[in-house]
Amino acid sequence: MAPRKNSRNQSKKEVKPAAMVNKNGVKAEAATASGGGDVASGGVASGGGGAASGFSGTKIFTWFMVLALLGVWSSVAVVWLDLVDYDNVIGKLSAYDADGDGDFDVEDAKVLLGVKERPVSLVQKEAKEESAVEEQTEPIVEEVIQTTEGTEEEGQLPPNPSQEQQAPEGESPDAVGTTAKAEDATEESFEGKLAVEAGSFEAEAAVQVEEKEPVAVEEKTTQEDSEGNAEDQPEDMLQYKAKKKKPKLLNAFEKTIKAEIDAAEKLRKKGKVEEAVRAFDTLVQQYPQSPRCRYGKALAEDDLAEKMRSNDMLQKALSTYKEASELPNAMPDLIKATLKKRAERQQFLGRMRGALATLEKLVQIFSEDVALKNDLGVAHLLIGDNKSAKRVYEEVLAIAPSNGFAKVHYGFILKSENKIAESIPFLRDGLESGDPGTDDGRFYFHLGDALQRMGDDSAYKWYERGHQRGHFASVWQRSLYNVDGLKAQPWWTPKDTGYMDLIKTLERNWRTIRDEALSVMDKTTGLFVPEEENLREKGEWGQFTLWQQGKKAGESCHSVPKTCGLLERYTEATGCKRGQIKFSVMQPGTHVWPHTGPTNCRLRMHLGLVIPKTGCKIRCTNDTRAWEEGKVLIFDDSFEHEVWQDADSYRLIFIVDVWHPELTQYQRQTLSPI
Repeated sequence: MAPRKNSRNQSKKEVKPAAMVNKNGVKAEAATASGGGDVASGGVASGGGGAASGFSGTKIFTWFMVLALLGVWSSVAVVWLDLVDYDNVIGKLSAYDADGDGDFDVEDAKVLLGVKERPVSLVQKEAKEESAVEEQTEPIVEEVIQTTEGTEEEGQLPPNPSQEQQAPEGESPDAVGTTAKAEDATEESFEGKLAVEAGSFEAEAAVQVEEKEPVAVEEKTTQEDSEGNAEDQPEDMLQYKAKKKKPKLLNAFEKTIKAEIDAAEKLRKKGKVEEAVRAFDTLVQQYPQSPRCRYGKALAEDDLAEKMRSNDMLQKALSTYKEASELPNAMPDLIKATLKKRAERQQFLGRMRGALATLEKLVQIFSEDVALKNDLGVAHLLIGDNKSAKRVYEEVLAIAPSNGFAKVHYGFILKSENKIAESIPFLRDGLESGDPGTDDGRFYFHLGDALQRMGDDSAYKWYERGHQRGHFASVWQRSLYNVDGLKAQPWWTPKDTGYMDLIKTLERNWRTIRDEALSVMDKTTGLFVPEEENLREKGEWGQFTLWQQGKKAGESCHSVPKTCGLLERYTEATGCKRGQIKFSVMQPGTHVWPHTGPTNCRLRMHLGLVIPKTGCKIRCTNDTRAWEEGKVLIFDDSFEHEVWQDADSYRLIFIVDVWHPELTQYQRQTLSPI
């Protein structure tokens, strides 16, 4: 029998309260007897009949009451019984209050989805609040630290020249930076010979400048922020410093268009560089006086240049960097970041004088910035102006006597001036400082070399440390511009090299080669020039070059046509861009310091032409040998070697450098000259 509808006289059955347990394990009563009776009579008992006979107005009211009661008790359960952290939820939702009305609703969703614009009043209010906060904070700018390679970004260890990156096979060697363009005749020496032993900073930088990759300025660290070795600093202190180093690039107006700038920047950081260039170009047209928009465009063009491997596009980026730095209302941090990036990319292209001018402008604007002065010193070194570089580093050390970066470079300059003893403390203290930009193979190289020349065996301790730091292949093999994986041994046999035909040609024709060499040794011709790499302790050592960096010295070959004719068909020698072909004459009483060549990419052949019976010897690692007339000695000059000439007459040999036999044809074509 169906229960009567809407009966208020129905006997109320006492409902036993159901036990409820909240998340804390506390039991609570779910309902009262009367409440349960109403629910039972109005919601459960009548439900079946209602389905059969339809809803009346009273039943609608009853359902409304049921839902209302359920809502009330749900709220009580959530808040009073602590099922949900209500305040925390509301707090999180308020973060999405995009229209500033104090809550999160449909209008906020429209703003967040981009359907509706964010109210201008709210943007301006937030900009003022952000500006007020920033005014209370001391600006901390991230620096780009110049290393001996030409740009060092800046809080990081310099790129290791002992692990050169090769372009993938099939890729054009005319990539950005690999076809370096000089601005004038002086800068043509950008691709000049590399003389590690000579202390020539310009020459040492030549190879590495080509192999740099751009790194965003915003990701760098400063020299000033790196007091001491980072490994010795507490982790929480390093994190604290990292948080402080965000440069302020936006002026007051640019904060109101920050969302648009961020959107374009997001495209760039995601690698969508073409879209980023278009987005920033639109912003520049919209806001032509915005330095940040123009700086973003320059960064995007820079990235696109790398993707396209285009020097022309990189030139556009250089122009845009300059425009951004010269706009009114540019923030100091943006000016600094822009000009530093411009100088870095100018050096990348081999435009050393242009980079020098940019850095000089930076130092004029930020005269108290020690890191910029250090960068300027490197720029002088890269054009071979050691005198100006020395003056800059003296200024730095006068105001920052513990600056490790300045010390290693100042020591480098002193050693290039042959002030060996004076250079040692600067090189040693600079390396021990652990400052950014000091952990460079060349500084280990020159400190060890200086100690060797002073007769100090601690040189090998520094060579070992350089090896442990990854700069040298071993304590003996200390070349800095290497290709990984090549067979490494100090002495080679003709069979080892695979160049048997060349070696047989040299040995069969040694008298012809000797006679032509003797014909040009007449002092009146002046064809032999003194060794200029600062390798001699004493004595006289002259050289007459026929090929250099894979290029024929035409005038020289006119004097020895038969010798050059013999070599023409051996491209492993004449095409060796990391070597030379030359005559070498050494007079009695000559000693050549222990030294290593710059690269493991070549082997060196010595053909004996005029060899005294005793007194002439060459050591490579711990193995000492002597020359023989008409015979070829072959060694890898990336290993330490030393020469003595204690005979009664001159020694004459013919030096022929050849590619390391394990280099591929592609590597031989694309490796940069030395």
